[in-house]
Amino acid sequence: MIEPAPSGRHLPGDAERHLEESLASVREALTGLRYGAVQLTVHEGRVVQIDVTEKRRLKPN
Repeated sequence: MIEPAPSGRHLPGDAERHLEESLASVREALTGLRYGAVQLTVHEGRVVQIDVTEKRRLKPN
């Protein structure tokens, strides 16, 4: 298992690449989201799933 790197330390190459890919996926999930939630599932220190729940407000007729 890869331990989180304290600020200022580099992660091993594979872990750092996975982290950058995960951050890009989270950024994509947040893009355009006005109301809702983004939930990350982490297994053995790695993001394995991103769930996006979007709420839409309807105007009354």
